[in-house]
Amino acid sequence: MSIGRFGVRAGVRNWTIAGGVAAALLVTGLSGQHSATNLDLLGYALLAAGGLVLAARRRAPVPVLAVTGLCAVGYQAAGFDVPAVAYLFAVYAAVRAGHRTVTVAASVAMLAALPLAALASGLHDTGEAFAQARGALELAWLIAAGAAGEALRQAERRADEAERTREEAARRRADEERLRIARELHDSLTHQISIIKVQAEVAVHVARRRGEQVPEALLAIQEAGREAARELRATLEALRDDDTTPPRGLDDVPELVKRARAIGLDARLTIEGLRHDVPAAVGRTVYRIVQESLTNVARHADAGTASVRIDYRPDALAVRIDDDGKAASGTAPTPGVGLLGMRERVTALGGRLRAEPRGEGGFTVQAELPVDQTS
Repeated sequence: MSIGRFGVRAGVRNWTIAGGVAAALLVTGLSGQHSATNLDLLGYALLAAGGLVLAARRRAPVPVLAVTGLCAVGYQAAGFDVPAVAYLFAVYAAVRAGHRTVTVAASVAMLAALPLAALASGLHDTGEAFAQARGALELAWLIAAGAAGEALRQAERRADEAERTREEAARRRADEERLRIARELHDSLTHQISIIKVQAEVAVHVARRRGEQVPEALLAIQEAGREAARELRATLEALRDDDTTPPRGLDDVPELVKRARAIGLDARLTIEGLRHDVPAAVGRTVYRIVQESLTNVARHADAGTASVRIDYRPDALAVRIDDDGKAASGTAPTPGVGLLGMRERVTALGGRLRAEPRGEGGFTVQAELPVDQTS
């Protein structure tokens, strides 16, 4: 919205300047003694056109430079001794846009063409023609207009360079912070997770060697340790800007449901709607919602079944996880870290999240994430 406002303001300012210059040229032209001949009408038209074309000086500085120059030569040839004010504005705009060589060449041509235009208007004295041309386009004003455009161009370039330097510094600080977090995670979590995974695998191996039945809880610990190690590696690689391992997304949701069934939860996955590509951030968020929800079901809900439903809609992706656990209707859920994390992820993408007990018993987590099909 702010860009639109600035665009409107710039357009109004451009047209105001163009209209003001055109009005000044016409007033100066009308102050002279001219009859209503066709040649004079052409001169008035050129005066107005030379001023109004300045409205496009930012978008097309070189064409505007050419048009204002031709108009100035034209109304000089028609007998209008009016300063080439519009051309000075065009010189300023062209130099500001970086077209210095073209501007110099056009200005040299203008300085040569104006005396010829004065001669064509009916002046027979060459000195008088050069004097009229010099009055229409003073060399000092021409140099001043070009110098002003060049000064502003240099100032804008320095401002852009300063902004780019600030962005690079901020990006560098962010990279350093990501690396620091990666090191902290590696030092604090990798060792403990590795111990859990190794101990669980040893326990499973010993039980199988003895011919004993491996408890489901021990198998779940073993699988959770492996998954935690994979997740930690993926997180560390993402923090280090390593794109060799793709992040988890919608394609990995069936694996979550399969692992939930492996620990004794009757989990089912349903996918509805016409499947289409969704942004990677939406896919990651859905994966995390399903992962956190099934983890909570297994740890806290005392549930026997859970259903995961993903609904592809034209402008959104909806996900819903239901369980038949012990949550009762009317009791507010305790906002733990997992629920807060889900809500933050969904809100960051402009979506909505609902997490509450169901009337018929159990708990529901439902999220709707907008999907822009045009992006």
